[in-house]
Parts: sequence; structure tokens; C-alpha cells
Amino acid sequence: MKKLFPVLAILISTLYSSQQSETLKIRKFRIAYLDEKIEETSGLSLMNGKLYTFNDSGNSPEIFELDKTTGSIINILPINAKNKDWEALTHDGSNFYIGDFGNNGGTRRDLEIYKVSSGNNSFTNDSVRLISFEYPEQKDFTPKYSSTDFDAEAMIYLNGKIHLFTKDWDTKSTVHYSIDPEISGKQQAQQTESFKINFLVTDASYYNKKLYLIGYTKKTEVFLNIFRETEPGIFFNGTPDRYYLGSALSIGQIEGIAVDETGIYISGEKFHSPLGTAKQSLYFIPTDKLKD
Repeated sequence: MKKLFPVLAILISTLYSSQQSETLKIRKFRIAYLDEKIEETSGLSLMNGKLYTFNDSGNSPEIFELDKTTGSIINILPINAKNKDWEALTHDGSNFYIGDFGNNGGTRRDLEIYKVSSGNNSFTNDSVRLISFEYPEQKDFTPKYSSTDFDAEAMIYLNGKIHLFTKDWDTKSTVHYSIDPEISGKQQAQQTESFKINFLVTDASYYNKKLYLIGYTKKTEVFLNIFRETEPGIFFNGTPDRYYLGSALSIGQIEGIAVDETGIYISGEKFHSPLGTAKQSLYFIPTDKLKD
């Protein structure tokens, strides 16, 4: 997602509030600067040990397989679908789910997720299936750029459902919705829980009964919250571990996260500001750098 940090906010302050956060600046965990073909990396996913990403709106509909140690592009996989505003990528072990639901203005009535079959470094493009949904709470579609609470850039697949986490511009909360990938026709996303997270959530990952939500504030602060699953598919009953990861001014606009037993992969798209430019990057935080 582009055009996110107002210049005024950047100039007012690049300081961050601890908000009971631990500091874990990821600049030192950079693996590499990403290829210019993926300047707008907008999500990450690990499937069968392989790392994938894609670009967001205005770019070609394709998924990139990345080398996990160098960040270089191993393979480019075209998808037979439109990229109106791709924002999140997850999978069920056999199929990718591509979230085309970026909605900064709060005007979209065509929120969609593409289900794409995969195997052997190829995609069965003739089997792409569209999952359509809406937020039942949204009644007003008047343009509210960077002021809507019906935007989202994060999702996971768990227990046969797609779980969506919103990017609430005004309330600084995130709302957890569930979507049934087997339903044909447009469905209403089911609200499950919400949390006052105090940043704009840009991606999610699930591993070992933990939910990882990453994002930033309008002052360019980047945060990671780790929630424990207290019952199947429920995460917001307890207090998360919270980490301050740095400023977008130096680490890029953080848009992707993927987790496995070795640690956390994080991607940031190229970030422009009056104070400088941060290149698109891939980071890896080993598991032992996080508290238990």
C-alpha cells in the first residue's frame, strides 16, 4: 500500500512511545535489499518451506519465490487474476489465498480473495476461484481516505477459515473477522473479536498457537505484537508481547511477515520521505532473539 505516511507527521516527530514495548531494532537483521521488481512487496508467506511475496496495487498479478538466505528472486509465478489492490498472502498447505481487499478510501464493494491451487513451483491458473465478502457493519461508502475502519491488509488460514485483521485508521484498533472459503457468492465477514493495537496492521502470520501482527503508526514507528491463542481461533483475551522494530525512515514501509520454527521473516517496501529514502528490504529475526 502506498502514500501512507503524511509528511507533517514525519516532520513533527520520529520519536516513539514505549507503550510497554521492548526494543528490537530489525535494521541489524536485514538479509538483503530486494530486487527492484518487488519495490512494493506487500505480504509474505511460507509454504512448504518456501518464501513467497508479491507487489500491491498497480503491479502485475504474479507471486515471487524468494531465496530465504539472500532475498534474491528464485521464480516468478504469474496468476490469472486482477491485481486491484493485493495486500495479503496465506495458504492452507495446498492452495494460496491472495487478499485483494486494500481499501484505504473505504469505498470498495468488491472485496475479494483469490484461491489459487499450487504445486511443483507452478500454479493451476484455470482453477483460480474468487471468494467475495463484505463487512456487514459498513453502511457508509463515502470516500474517507486514510480515515476508514473498513480497510485490511492482513490474513491467516486456520481451522478451515480465513481470518482477516483490519487496519482501522481512526480507532487504531484491529477487528478480527472470519471468512468461509467454501462459500460461493458474496458472504458477510463474521466479526470475532477486536483489540486496541495502536498501530495500523499491515500483515499477519500464525505459528505454534501464536498470532503475529505487524504494522506502523503515522509517525513511522514500526511495531510487532505477538498474541497467544487462548482457544481455537481466539487471540485477543490476553496481553500480547509488543516490540518496537524501528522507524520506516531506516527500515522501509513494513508490509509483510511470515513465521516458522527458525524465526520471523519481515519485508518492507521502498519508502520515500522528505528526510530520505529507505530501500525495499527483507529481514530475518531468529527465534532466540525473542522472549519466550
